[in-house]
Amino acid sequence: MTENHPVELEAVIPSSNDDDTVNRTGQTILGLLQRAAGAAEKNTQHAIGIAHRLSRELQASEDHIRKVETELRYYKDRCERAEEWLRQISLQFGERFPASGELRADSQPAQPIGAANAEEKKPNTPGA
Repeated sequence: MTENHPVELEAVIPSSNDDDTVNRTGQTILGLLQRAAGAAEKNTQHAIGIAHRLSRELQASEDHIRKVETELRYYKDRCERAEEWLRQISLQFGERFPASGELRADSQPAQPIGAANAEEKKPNTPGA
């Protein structure tokens, strides 16, 4: 039977030309896969580099925010203390220098400037 079908045997046994095509195709595919893997590795390294840089920038920003928040608390406390001092000064000023018509019972009426000096300088004259 083998002698009657020589064409079928040739179809089963690959020729050297077919082997070269398969090998070239396989090598081409492997080469493309290696290039793709290299590009993927390069992209991954680039993305990791960007992630590290952004992480450092974020950390620096967070540190700066903490510093600014600390300064804000400091100046807010200072402002509150200054406002308290201004209230105290205003109260003291209001008690010591009341507006006209708002004299306290235990305080002396304000004299015009120079009036106190004029009384002191009056000579002692009889009948005055």
